[in-house]
Amino acid sequence: MTTDNSQPVFSRVFDRQWPLLPAVMHKHYLNRPYSNDHTQVTGTINVWCARPLKLCAQILWRLKSIPPHSETDVPITVDFHSSPDNNHFRFERLFRFREKPHYRFSSVMEPIKDDLVVERMSGHIGWLLRYSWEDQKVKLKHQGYVICLGKLKIPLPVSWLIGKGYAEEWALDENRFAMCMHISHPWWGNSISMMVSS
Repeated sequence: MTTDNSQPVFSRVFDRQWPLLPAVMHKHYLNRPYSNDHTQVTGTINVWCARPLKLCAQILWRLKSIPPHSETDVPITVDFHSSPDNNHFRFERLFRFREKPHYRFSSVMEPIKDDLVVERMSGHIGWLLRYSWEDQKVKLKHQGYVICLGKLKIPLPVSWLIGKGYAEEWALDENRFAMCMHISHPWWGNSISMMVSS
């Protein structure tokens, strides 16, 4: 296993597409593997949650994942951390809701192979996705869910129940980017969506 930390984690994920990304994306994905790198971005976020999910909101709050809440122009801070022990990319998100207590949502991006990444969340649940640079956007495409037990990733066929995730990021200028994310459900369409301007 190589512990080379001369290049950012995501330069390996994007591979030949990495040089094509705009400057702000290189800053966004600046963290190197096997290091103590820390990057922070701030912005505002619009969060929307479908009514059916709000019916089980207490469970979802306890799972510490995407907040089951609807509110606009929420200040958000996201800290990206590396670790000297691995090649992971940890997200620490702080939502400063006005109508709810401040909320933290943590997850870890773990490169699997080539452009395939798993986002590990609480409860050993992982979202499997592919990263690409298309149409002047970073695109995160749903590849299913897994249970993460150490290095073991066990397929979890629950897309029909949870829905399929999708996200895009694009440059606004050299120092700012925007991002949108949604989970589309087969029964009631988009169940959760977020729009961030950083």
